[in-house]
Amino acid sequence: MPVYLTPNAIAAINSGDANSKPLVQVLEIKLIGNSQDRYRLLLSDSVSTQHAMLATQLNDRVKSGRVQKGSIVQLIDYICSTVQNRKIIVVLNMETIIPDCEIIGNPKLLMQSDSTSQKSSSANKPEQPAIPDNRHLATTSCSNSAPKPGNKMPSFRPTVQPPYRPPPNYKNHGPIAKNDAPARIIPISALNPYQGRWAIKARVTAKGDLRRYNNAKGDGKVFSFDLLDSDGGEIRVTCFNAVVDRFYDAIEVGKVYLISKGNLKPAQKNFNHLKNEWEIFLESSSTVELCPDEDGSIPKQQFSFKPINEIESSENNSIIDVIGIVESVNPSVPILRKNGMETQRRILNLKDGSNRSVELTLWGELCNKQGRELQQMVESGVFPVLAVKAAKVNNFSGKSIGTISATQLFINPDCPEAYGLRDWFDRGGKNTASQSISRDIMPGCPRNEVRKTVSQIKDEGLGRADKPDWVTVKATVSFIKTDNFCYTACPLMIGDRQCSKKVTRSGNARWQCDRCTQEFEECDYRYLLQAQVQDHTGLTWVTAFQESGEEILGCSAKELYLLKYEEQDDVRFGEVIRRSLFSEYLFRLKIKEEMYGEEQRVKITVVKAEKLNYSAESRFLLDLISRITC
Repeated sequence: MPVYLTPNAIAAINSGDANSKPLVQVLEIKLIGNSQDRYRLLLSDSVSTQHAMLATQLNDRVKSGRVQKGSIVQLIDYICSTVQNRKIIVVLNMETIIPDCEIIGNPKLLMQSDSTSQKSSSANKPEQPAIPDNRHLATTSCSNSAPKPGNKMPSFRPTVQPPYRPPPNYKNHGPIAKNDAPARIIPISALNPYQGRWAIKARVTAKGDLRRYNNAKGDGKVFSFDLLDSDGGEIRVTCFNAVVDRFYDAIEVGKVYLISKGNLKPAQKNFNHLKNEWEIFLESSSTVELCPDEDGSIPKQQFSFKPINEIESSENNSIIDVIGIVESVNPSVPILRKNGMETQRRILNLKDGSNRSVELTLWGELCNKQGRELQQMVESGVFPVLAVKAAKVNNFSGKSIGTISATQLFINPDCPEAYGLRDWFDRGGKNTASQSISRDIMPGCPRNEVRKTVSQIKDEGLGRADKPDWVTVKATVSFIKTDNFCYTACPLMIGDRQCSKKVTRSGNARWQCDRCTQEFEECDYRYLLQAQVQDHTGLTWVTAFQESGEEILGCSAKELYLLKYEEQDDVRFGEVIRRSLFSEYLFRLKIKEEMYGEEQRVKITVVKAEKLNYSAESRFLLDLISRITC
């Protein structure tokens, strides 16, 4: 069967024609790539040839053999870009017409001068009648050109032998005008640096904080956000300095935007976990338009969940998505970073249907927001489903996962995996024993929880090392000092935290904070509680500050202060104190040796006071007994 290639297709594409859907032949295929494979093609219209790049979403066409050397293809979606003063065709979509065919004609590489002269000569020639040019006709044997005996007649698309169309006529049209039409919306997966004009329509799935930095070039600011389109493609967008001012407030998580005129650069994999080799950098000329109509074809979020039992074989520092049932949540504890800044850490445990559990460490604000919510749910007997997007795998003392700046937590998410997990848990998974892939120090206790008795604190010299010791003690409150149980504190906010420094009365009867250098009418009251706790091995003194003081006494320091000093109701005040005595708690303690004058003393601070859950404690003791008997 004769096959016609589209005459002058290469020249027309170089001249800006992106709508003709020409038939061309693939002369060469070359694999190039570093982090991701890309294919470079040499395309022919039987007279001229031109290099082309294949969009990565079409790679499977080459790998499966549907596109090979000699294939006749129809270009459906493509653009022509200039890279280093050379024209290159970027193929976004195409159809294979004939998988294998002999080379048609004697084509030569089209030079820019050839394209220019061809355009000028065509402008001076009258329009020719539509007579086929046999130079573009392939009558040689193609692999699908004739049926073999016993085989069915091959079925070709109607585009195999399209009607002849003359070359574009530029007569009296003058210079080709710049294309100012709106850029075509393309999938995120089709983005590459060779495209001159593009637009993507995508939903913002995550937005990073505004960060400031200082380097050799001076001060600057940066923020980034992640996009997801209807084809499941994801990409990160980054803005610097003046561009931050334009777009930071305009970008909202969950909204859909039309974005164009950005600059594509290789993704920095040290900071970018998305499965895309490119990253968009917005510039002053970039456009970001909100799409007011909700696009239901673009999902709210995209997950790639890994079962907990497969985390054991995951590489250290790899980024994964995990979903599981939250079966325990530890109190949040302060941690001092290497840079001297304090942050929060909270550890919880997830289990799933693979009969494995894993330790998840929350850092920073996640401890106070979702972390506190999860703890309240578990303490009330509700075990929620938690989806974790972009968790980092650690293999310190077993495999565990932790949050990073890009991590997102979704409590009881609306997805099939969550519904399946909930059904499994409610149908008996709750009572199914799971093996932890994060090595615990004691059964039933997370890795950072070390059980000690009161006597062991002194006998083992806890707190006398360079770093503080963190232990958990089951004990009873036997005495609370009621004089100076709280202090006057600064109520002003520094960032997202209260100052809480001690304040004093100024000369005009107002409160003054030396740290904030401000005065105010009313102060706050915070606990500085001195209490004696004891277990079956002995007793010791501990200090409880605001949060742990509230957990012990059941009311705020301000409420107790007003009761004692404003209302002077000693009876009710005494009842509050007596209610907290001789109740058993699990105390999370920080033990550290400090200097008092010229004397060194071991200071024990209550970080968390949790009323003893006798059911959970019984399970812990049974596990401990079974371990000893084994």
